[in-house]
Amino acid sequence: MSDAPHTGSHAASETRPIRLRDALRQARIEAADRTGVVVDLRDAEVARLEILNEALDPLFAQIPAQVDLFDRGISQGDTPRLWVDVVAHVVMGRDKRIYRFVQDTRFGRIVIAESHDAIVIVDAVTDYVARRMIEREHALVATPAAPEPVVVEKPRRGGFWIFALGFIIGALALFGLALFATLRNF
Repeated sequence: MSDAPHTGSHAASETRPIRLRDALRQARIEAADRTGVVVDLRDAEVARLEILNEALDPLFAQIPAQVDLFDRGISQGDTPRLWVDVVAHVVMGRDKRIYRFVQDTRFGRIVIAESHDAIVIVDAVTDYVARRMIEREHALVATPAAPEPVVVEKPRRGGFWIFALGFIIGALALFGLALFATLRNF
């Protein structure tokens, strides 16, 4: 009887490490699979954003060169984004198939448009770009032109010599007055 519990506990101690080892191996395989899926999803997001970016090329080709409001590009961080300008971007939705065009405001993020169809988002970005360009025009008209610079004339360089001449004339006048007062007392 003493051998049976000993054998049973010995068998249990041998199966636990092997089972844990197998469980760890299985957990590592699952984590690698999930990581691969996440990488594949991120690559799919970036690819969909690149397709949208190419669809926006004709729109951005029409913007005059002197308008520097827009800085379009894809950022590939944890959440890939297609930036339109500093405050607006397109991000993929949770299902990774829906485009979401959002704008950051001082009151939070607002969704401007959301669709599975890239053409709908292109239309929304076109409307957004047009509104931003009109806002820019209004800001430029509302801002008064810079006033003409006031030209301050430099003082003439003869200032020192005028002072020196005044000093000499004043000293001569005092000397003459003192001489006149002395001669009068005689």
